[in-house]
Amino acid sequence: MPEAQILIRLVIALAIVVVATRLVGALARKAGQSAVVGEIAAGILLGPSVFGALAPEASAVLLPPAIIPPLQVLAELGVVFFMFRIGLELDTAALARDARTAFGIAQASIVLPALMGIALSWKLHPSLAGPGVAFWPFALFVGVSMAVTAFPVLARILLDFGLLRTPLGAMAMSVAAIDDVTAWCLLAAVTGLVRAEPGAWIYTAVLAPVFALVMLTFGRALLARLASAPSSPWRVALLIAGMLASAAATHAIGIHAIFGAFLFGALVPVQAPLAHAASSAIGGLVGLMMPAFFAVTGLRTEVGLINGAAAWGTCLVVLTVACAGKIGGAYLSARWAGVPAREAAALGALMNTRGLVGLVVINLGLSLGVITPAFFAMLVLMALTTTAMTSPLLQALGMQKGAGASFT
Repeated sequence: MPEAQILIRLVIALAIVVVATRLVGALARKAGQSAVVGEIAAGILLGPSVFGALAPEASAVLLPPAIIPPLQVLAELGVVFFMFRIGLELDTAALARDARTAFGIAQASIVLPALMGIALSWKLHPSLAGPGVAFWPFALFVGVSMAVTAFPVLARILLDFGLLRTPLGAMAMSVAAIDDVTAWCLLAAVTGLVRAEPGAWIYTAVLAPVFALVMLTFGRALLARLASAPSSPWRVALLIAGMLASAAATHAIGIHAIFGAFLFGALVPVQAPLAHAASSAIGGLVGLMMPAFFAVTGLRTEVGLINGAAAWGTCLVVLTVACAGKIGGAYLSARWAGVPAREAAALGALMNTRGLVGLVVINLGLSLGVITPAFFAMLVLMALTTTAMTSPLLQALGMQKGAGASFT
């Protein structure tokens, strides 16, 4: 397809995606869900599972395969900018107060679901691993898929409930940040095994702490100096350029670019006028680009591949193991650390949110050929279901949207 036609098709597809995600997101809100649940569902509706099955000719015209690569680039950039914005709005002083407790909870909420996922892999590997994929790369991938928390989606849910700047929200963000950095290191190991590069995880494990140390010392000082002066378009542009460089650095290390973007934003003083100016400047961009990610995932998801009672039974087992491992690991470790029962239960529910980051991991697994398209569909449904569970669970625990309440 000529480049000019691809551009036109991409613009049309992006318009469809933005409208669809907004519409289904609004419906999700009316149903008591976070809007992001509807946005994920919209992506699936636009894919071959619904739109492609009901109107294949229209789907081929409006969402042709040729627009998926550029749409995927937009999707990745949208996630990066969104995480930068979340970092700008995060109170790092609260994170520092909770660091020790958060580390223990995060590791437990990774270990238990990961081990349960690996155990489940003995049953799943023969039928759901990609062609020629050995057991351990597949098992480790399943473990990571079970262990990951959707850091950006978690932030969106906390915002919806008015909890982002409460003690509970700060603890949840701390745990999720540690959780996902560990999960990305494990994912780097899986990627290395699949690509026959066994030393890849060592490269990541060595350079990631070095990068974090540099950012927490020199980076923090430079950003504090930049933010101390009055905000201006030039300073906002410089801040965004620095964020993109930070995202590129973490991507090169082997950790997803979203963590470099988030860390950079989190180091900007939250009350600085520059932080507010930068957040406002990229708000519209995020709203335009983020829906592309859900569309790309939906275009790769074929629910029809989960065919028959046995396959749907396997899907239910995957969901059950994912919930039991994540909620149980976070709850038990939080209780062990002295967190009150209701707050520990809320943390468990929040950590079970896999949405966006879970979809990133699952998409990577499909791209590497570690999993079959059928298992990809199962994991996408698992990520959507665990995310949809979070709001009802929080409400059952006495949390009300927008109330800003916390368990203190």
